[in-house]
Order: sequence, then C-alpha cells, then structure tokens
Amino acid sequence: QVQLVESGGGLVQPGGSLRLSCAASGNMFRVIAMGWYRQAPGKQRELVATITSSGGATNYAEFLQGRFTISRDNAKNTVYLQMNSLKAEDTAVYYCNARLNITPHEAALGIIRDYWGQGTQVTVSS
Repeated sequence: QVQLVESGGGLVQPGGSLRLSCAASGNMFRVIAMGWYRQAPGKQRELVATITSSGGATNYAEFLQGRFTISRDNAKNTVYLQMNSLKAEDTAVYYCNARLNITPHEAALGIIRDYWGQGTQVTVSS
C-alpha cells in the first residue's frame, strides 16, 4: 500500500509564500516522478509542476510565470513546492501525485502506477 501525505497548505495574503511537502511511503520499487496538481472550485484539475526522480527534470505550467519552484529529496521520497508571489487565483486544493513502479517485475514490463494524496487547501486572500 502506497500513501502520499501532504502538508503545508493554509491561508496566506496575496504576495505571500507557502511551501507544500508531500512524502510517499509504503511498498514500492521505484519512484519515477512526483508532482503537484491543483483544482479550484468549479474547475478541472490542472498540472502545476512535476519533477523526475532521475535527473530532476522539471515541468511547469505556463501560468506560473516563474513564481513556483518544485524540488525533491529522493532519499525521503519527498517532493516540495515553494510558492511565491501568491495570487488570489492560486486558491485551490493542491494534490500530490506520484508515478511509481511497485515491483521490479512491473518496472521491467513498463507498468507505471499513479497515486494521489488527499489534497491540501491553499487559500490566498486578504
């Protein structure tokens, strides 16, 4: 059983900063990538940023305009999202995602499984 535990959400004023963390634990062979998605009320879930475990390649949503930074600690199977210059439109539930190989056999077959955290609320408001 794989679990993703998120932390760091909360209420912040416009222009402020928050740092989200997500730790993956449980029975898994290899973490391929981790990332953050968000879903605002009445909207679809959208990509925020992802980072690979091997090489640390990152991918960011264009709307971020350099305000957020994703990083990872492979030894802890943890991904972070540093959010700066927050705007009201950043208000959403932020979900952690992990793409994993559960066993060496699945890795050899190219089977990748997606896991999601429970979500953490980020509210940007004065």
